[in-house]
Amino acid sequence: MGKLVSTLFITLDGVYQAPGGPQEDTRGGFTHGGWSFPYADEDFGRFINEVFARPAAFLLGRRTYDIFATYWPKVTDPADPVAAKLNSLPKYVPSSTLTDPQWSGTTVLSGDLAEEVTALKERTDGEIQVHGSGALVRRLVALGLVDTLHLLTFPVVLGSGFRLFPEGAAPTAFEHAGGSVTGAGVSVQTYDVAGRPQYGEFGLPEGA
Repeated sequence: MGKLVSTLFITLDGVYQAPGGPQEDTRGGFTHGGWSFPYADEDFGRFINEVFARPAAFLLGRRTYDIFATYWPKVTDPADPVAAKLNSLPKYVPSSTLTDPQWSGTTVLSGDLAEEVTALKERTDGEIQVHGSGALVRRLVALGLVDTLHLLTFPVVLGSGFRLFPEGAAPTAFEHAGGSVTGAGVSVQTYDVAGRPQYGEFGLPEGA
């Protein structure tokens, strides 16, 4: 059975919108696109290359898919570890509006999200990777379908933009599975989903 692994870039205030460029996603009048660029050092590149060494398939939100589909098919260098995997491996896009995808290897999932992704996990041997796609990741976490989350937190606050876990997100506990900090200060942390949060109370010391 496949393992669903999400890799996401966020700011210190939880924004995931348009990390890669000014025009990537301007919804809501967002003017901070490209905020991850100054921090893309060798450590960052090494981690991304390690992630892209492991996928068996990709599951992408519609907006992320559209962004990727306009860029990665044009990167034809077989030595590029990201392009080689994105262009050759199966890609799945949950969408009710995408009917004729032009990117080779794309399958549209138009049915119930939980059923479609559960079936995808059952028939896939290896990692099904979700990159970006914050809204999709939030839904998948709520459905209990995400296994592992690579969360890259960049040392910047933007004050606006779409946040990964806004008010109303499903209460979820995570178990830390490893991490590091890049030379440029990006905190790279891996979390395995651990179910619902546990709660307790700090009482007064005995005899107080």
